[in-house]
Amino acid sequence: MSIRELVVLGTASQVPTRHRNHNGYLLRWDGEGILFDPGEGTQRQMLRAGVAAHDINRICVTHFHGDHSLGLAGVIQRINLDQVPHPVTAHYPASGQQYFERLRYATAYRESVELTEAPVAADGILVETAAYTLHAHRLSHPVESYGYRLVEPDRRRMLPDRLAEHGISGPDVGRIQREGSLGGVGLDEVSERRRGQRFAFIMDTRLCDGVYTLAEGCDLLVIESTFLDEDERLATDHGHLTAGQAARVAREAGVRHLVLTHFSQRYGDPDVFATQARAAGFEGELTIAQDLISVPVPSRHQQQQ
Repeated sequence: MSIRELVVLGTASQVPTRHRNHNGYLLRWDGEGILFDPGEGTQRQMLRAGVAAHDINRICVTHFHGDHSLGLAGVIQRINLDQVPHPVTAHYPASGQQYFERLRYATAYRESVELTEAPVAADGILVETAAYTLHAHRLSHPVESYGYRLVEPDRRRMLPDRLAEHGISGPDVGRIQREGSLGGVGLDEVSERRRGQRFAFIMDTRLCDGVYTLAEGCDLLVIESTFLDEDERLATDHGHLTAGQAARVAREAGVRHLVLTHFSQRYGDPDVFATQARAAGFEGELTIAQDLISVPVPSRHQQQQ
């Protein structure tokens, strides 16, 4: 059985707290793992959450502020120490190449794993696999920052009752799938489109076109909400979102499950973020992220076609 879930490793913003580590998020997607924004302490949080270095196939860094990247050194060294048996690819803003190299070689260690550097220089597709296409889109922050979007290809779901009506069974089911028609019966008559699942990861940014492009139609959206709505001017000045802004994006984009995270240490009550998100009109499933929780990607059978 395939597993699609988000494992939350850290949810603080610039300053960690007693209950919130710096950022870190692992997306499990059908046996592959994508680690987003490993901040300081990520390696220990992985241990606490039951995430192994072997679970990581890709690392995606949105930008090179410390709370999103200082954990890279430890994670990369752990990947090599544990001799992960598969190659690992790292995506990050190309303008931060010097920071990536400094973190990758922060101290001496033995390199035993193939780590491919794949810097991001523009909006677009980063990689296409049979399981997903990974996109990047530029965000609005004082340093160059990109958000990431994962899209599963659309599939066809065969409808047994329609197949039976047309007397199609056995090897003929495969034939009509491959060829598009069989004996005058079109594939559309015996199947329906199953929209691929969509996930997006949006960190430090003001409202901008990239935010809406990334969020559009997502089954699961992870998005920063550093500030509460009463501090919107402060959020804009520093290149961040408020809880209400993030929720309005999710509402307008048709997001099914919204995960708010990256909270400023100035706020003590996380329930206020949920209150403001609901006040902004978001009616879907809502999670106020906490360290070490897991959030499943909404199941397909609940998905609207």
